[in-house]
Amino acid sequence: RAASHSPTLLPMQTKHYGTPSKVIKAFGAPENAQRMEEARDNACNDMGKMLQFLLPVATQIQQDVIKAYGFSNDGEGVLKFARLIKSYESQDPEIASMSGKLKAMFLPPMTLPPHGAGTGGVATS
Repeated sequence: RAASHSPTLLPMQTKHYGTPSKVIKAFGAPENAQRMEEARDNACNDMGKMLQFLLPVATQIQQDVIKAYGFSNDGEGVLKFARLIKSYESQDPEIASMSGKLKAMFLPPMTLPPHGAGTGGVATS
């Protein structure tokens, strides 16, 4: 079997090793949950501030987990991990579900405007 320099996780390996679920568990660890909460508080649901405060904390938490699976311990490793998981989303609903949970940890809760709000006013009947 030839050794590869880039990390690859087949869908079954991804499930077996539970990499996405281990990342999710890492976010749930008390010290990490507190770090994320503090970053969210500092960001005040402002997308620009989310990138400034929340993303570095979330990236560090992921790096600590994924480095054990051959990903580099930097932002590039996190991006490779995210792309790999995304590539399996359509093949495996369980991986898609875990990916959705991970995204929810990074992104602020988005409140969509009511349907039709962008049409210049409230529709009347």
